[in-house]
Amino acid sequence: MRSFLFVPADSERKLAKGPASGPDGLILDLEDSVATDRKKIAREMALAYLDSASRSGPKLYVRVNALDTGLTLGDLAVVMQGKPDGIVFPKCVGQANLDLLATYIDALEAREGIEAGTTRILTIATESAAAVLALAAQPARHPRLIGHSWGGEDLMADLGALAKGPSPGVYDDTFLLARTVNLMASVAAGVTAYDTVYPDIKNVAGLRAEAEVAKRMGYGGKIAIHPDQVAVIHEVFTPNAGEIDWARRVVATFESNPNAGVLTMDGKMLDKPHLVLARRLLARAG
Repeated sequence: MRSFLFVPADSERKLAKGPASGPDGLILDLEDSVATDRKKIAREMALAYLDSASRSGPKLYVRVNALDTGLTLGDLAVVMQGKPDGIVFPKCVGQANLDLLATYIDALEAREGIEAGTTRILTIATESAAAVLALAAQPARHPRLIGHSWGGEDLMADLGALAKGPSPGVYDDTFLLARTVNLMASVAAGVTAYDTVYPDIKNVAGLRAEAEVAKRMGYGGKIAIHPDQVAVIHEVFTPNAGEIDWARRVVATFESNPNAGVLTMDGKMLDKPHLVLARRLLARAG
């Protein structure tokens, strides 16, 4: 999955338009985009959407409220009735938080008659200094986990930073650290790393540049906050024809020489890490 698109769960108009841009995953948001006095309404609207959706379009995830709000279990108790494909877990602070959320989901899957382990988890894993340090110390893992994403806005508030960097998409070292730790932890856990949202929704060139840097680093996808961002994210994170051709030729070269450790192709050295990268590119291409 290359893209997730956030949609406020209390907006009928945005919920209805959500799938039209073709995201791989749609996140029905109960957290930051929903005012406090509409949290319960948003729960019920998310459940109604899950119940009525055809499930032939994007995967349907729900972002619940963070553990420190006291709303997480109530959110799950309602939306799990609709059998979401996954839960987006904000402000996750390390393995203990991830395990607790998974335990809640275990119980609610049993209550709803959902096959055990079906509901996946995507964390937003760097929204505080404590979360970044926890992720660096122990990359959070779980069979339900599909990926970690990093978050800059809440981290900025937690640090007391005035901005994430001098300009959109240009990050100070603290935020580069969070981005790097998130990538490393995702790879260590064997899941996809998702780049954070790009808040300047009219700056298409800036979005593309940030997505290309993330792809170059090793990120597998990016989260969108506006439907117009989805196409750019897909364009960047879908392996292009040249990359696919290179990957296929690398695999073929190694398959033709199964006992070789080092080979050459196009006058350049190839060794086993190139084969690993080639197979990863082909997996992303489907």
